[in-house]
This record gives sequence, C-alpha cells and structure tokens, in this order.
Amino acid sequence: MSTEQTTPANGFSYELTRTLDAPAARVWRAWTTADQYAQWAYAAPGSVEMDVRPGGAWKATIVTPDGGQFPLTGSYLDVDENRVLVVGMDVPGKPGPAVMTMELEEQDDRGTQIALRQTCDTAEERDMAEQGSTMLLDSLSAFLAGGPKG
Repeated sequence: MSTEQTTPANGFSYELTRTLDAPAARVWRAWTTADQYAQWAYAAPGSVEMDVRPGGAWKATIVTPDGGQFPLTGSYLDVDENRVLVVGMDVPGKPGPAVMTMELEEQDDRGTQIALRQTCDTAEERDMAEQGSTMLLDSLSAFLAGGPKG
C-alpha cells in the first residue's frame, strides 16, 4: 500500500491517493453498499442509507472516537460504477453541497488506486476534510485487508 498526498496551490483543495490491495469492484462495493460502508466508515449501526445513482440521496450518522454523533446527508452527483463517485455533502448554512470526488483506477498487479479530491472554502475546512478523508482511507484499507470479501 502506498499513499501520496498533495495540496494544490489553487485554493483550499486536497487530493489523497492510495493504492489498495483489492480489485476496483470490491473497493466500489465497500464504498457504495450500506452494510459494508457502515463497517469501516465510523457509522452508527443502522444509520447508513444509500441510493447510489445520480441524484440519489445518502445519509449516515458518524460516530467520533469520543462518542459524539454527527448526522450527515447528501446526494450522488455523478456515478460511474467501479470508476468515479462524486458525492455532495449537505453543509448547514451553505447554499450548495461540499463536493468530494472518488476515482478508482485498477492497477494490473498492484490492486486499485483510489484518489479522493475536495475543494473547500477555507484552509480550516480543507484541513478538517483532509483529516477525515485520511481516516476514511486508513479504515477502508484495514477493512479490505481483513473484512468480508463480499
């Protein structure tokens, strides 16, 4: 597994890239199937709902390490199975969603490269989003290494 991290100079953006030891279809299922997503994405049991299609809605309640719970909602803006998932996340007080793009590229002999990208309004928001995405990638890697093969 390798990890690359870049922070572009064009605003408050980040991109995280990692190579996962799993085929793209398995990574896709882990990210787009409610029961699998709940196992690795810090979600409260029973809180994940996904309608994975452009315009479809999703929701999950995330549990922090200190036990706090944060309900999240949003929609899917673009869906290209096993390749691209663009997720809109509702942000209270903001007119539009925060947008995160996940891209998968299957590598011949090294598994799947995943890239997460997001542009935020402030450096603080970017830093928090990047930290959260890093935690998600760490947890996803662990899930794929030892989780169900479904």
